[in-house]
Amino acid sequence: MSGLEAHLQGGVTTLCRAWALSRADGLVRGFTDHDRPLAFEGIAFRPETGMSASALVQGAGLAADTGEALGAISDAGVSEAEIAQGRLDGAELRVWRVNWADPEERALEFRGHLGEIRRDGTVFRAELRGLSDALNRPLGRVYQPRCDAVLGDARCGVDTAQPGVSVERSLGFADGARLRFDWAEGPAQGWFAHGHVEVLEGPGAGLLAPIREDRQEAGARIVELWRPLAATLAPGTRLRLVAGCDKRAETCRLKFDNFLNFRGFPDLPGSDWLMAVPRSGGA
Repeated sequence: MSGLEAHLQGGVTTLCRAWALSRADGLVRGFTDHDRPLAFEGIAFRPETGMSASALVQGAGLAADTGEALGAISDAGVSEAEIAQGRLDGAELRVWRVNWADPEERALEFRGHLGEIRRDGTVFRAELRGLSDALNRPLGRVYQPRCDAVLGDARCGVDTAQPGVSVERSLGFADGARLRFDWAEGPAQGWFAHGHVEVLEGPGAGLLAPIREDRQEAGARIVELWRPLAATLAPGTRLRLVAGCDKRAETCRLKFDNFLNFRGFPDLPGSDWLMAVPRSGGA
């Protein structure tokens, strides 16, 4: 019998919940609904964050385990900027039932990741998705003329760190979704369209945004994003620009010299051929 089981059968219990939130960048934070701090597995679990969790719906089948985490947006806990920047998207979550009088007596109740995050004033609500949620993802490929790989992934094979595919530059200034670089001589106009920009330093370090348009203008490089970055970028901030790929076979062959890894089907007949019907006379 484990220590927690013996504690549960003792009649009087001292139980609480503790959960650890692990972001994709490696930052791990602990929260608890107890009124005092806890510590185990090298994680400090803080009580002053106002976090709580709804009942977890778990089953023995293949249906995804679900639940909800609820908390107040604050600098001590989860910040508003952190949510806006998407740093919690897909973060791993572990939930324990703990004997707060002896934290070594605990049981892991849930392990999964955060799903949809909703804001309601100063409160956020995050959907919890269990490990079985991965079984709900559709698998397979779509037969289409254009490539379905992501530039730089294992299926594509292009090294996005190589010169010509990406370049690091200091920002001139940012105006919403419009970035300006003092860069008179650079790659051909439109080289970075359909690519992305990555922030390398400052409070927005690690943020990515897709590029809508890339052009030369009066001796400068203007990069228009599909959406503004959720951080204030100061002049001189180092950014990384990654070339764009529009998924066409010609782009893969001529721009990246990577046609052997092209994942589309460029010789599929088009809709005109599929809709063609026999007719008399002519070809």
